[in-house]
Amino acid sequence: MANLNKVMLIGRLTRDPEMRTFANGGKVANFGFAVNNFKRNPTTGESEKEPVFVDVKAFNRGEKGRQLADLVEQYLRKGHQAYLEGHLQLDQWTSQDGQKQSKLRIVLDDLQFLEPRADGATGEAGSRFQRGAPAVRTPVTAPLGGGEFEEPAAEPQSYAPADRGDEAIPF
Repeated sequence: MANLNKVMLIGRLTRDPEMRTFANGGKVANFGFAVNNFKRNPTTGESEKEPVFVDVKAFNRGEKGRQLADLVEQYLRKGHQAYLEGHLQLDQWTSQDGQKQSKLRIVLDDLQFLEPRADGATGEAGSRFQRGAPAVRTPVTAPLGGGEFEEPAAEPQSYAPADRGDEAIPF
């Protein structure tokens, strides 16, 4: 029997990442994420946004693996837009009053930043994205296996340069 557990979302962080370091040196970033579902209002017939809130975990995986927790900690803040790929994980525990509890979370496998850097892409560790800035035309992908992190361009590139005409439009 086939089995597939994959989640792909574009949305915004609902809170700043919370970092936790393990005794073995590993890290995890926990943050909230929101996406919109659209539903039709039965009375007006218009489409309305219905937000969906999820919790996300991003781990650093090994010395040569993906360092997603570090990327999330360094570059993402509340309100930033991102594309996330991950898988679902069911966390279960027993509360202090003896009740069984569970929560469905997303474990991050890959991400793309969808907003430009505010500092002109100098690569400084303390830099942050600009809230409300236009989306980067070529999203930056996190390294997939020990590769270097690719910085976004200082100025987002336009899809259609004015001097090339309609042929340059990629859609």
